[in-house]
Amino acid sequence: MRLIDTLMRLSAAEEFFEVLAVPYDPAVLRVARLHILRRMGERLSGTDLAALPDGAVRALARSALEAAYAEFTRTRPIDARVFQVLKTARHPRGRSFVPLSSLRR
Repeated sequence: MRLIDTLMRLSAAEEFFEVLAVPYDPAVLRVARLHILRRMGERLSGTDLAALPDGAVRALARSALEAAYAEFTRTRPIDARVFQVLKTARHPRGRSFVPLSSLRR
């Protein structure tokens, strides 16, 4: 079986790290697993992995995973804004406060 086929069958983030032999901290993965995999996918998009030999696929996928993981060891997922819902969300400025006296019945 080709490596690209193996990668396509993986479902858990830990599986990607194990198959590509990338060390990781489970605490980082618990918080940012989806963000890491999404960023890895973004880094690999536009590359026709199916047309490449296994060695090249492994090198590219490993590099993309290492870079994505490193990003989320330095920043919080909310700050990286990987997903559309986070890209369009606004950071609150201070606390939102509505005084009770401003509410009417």
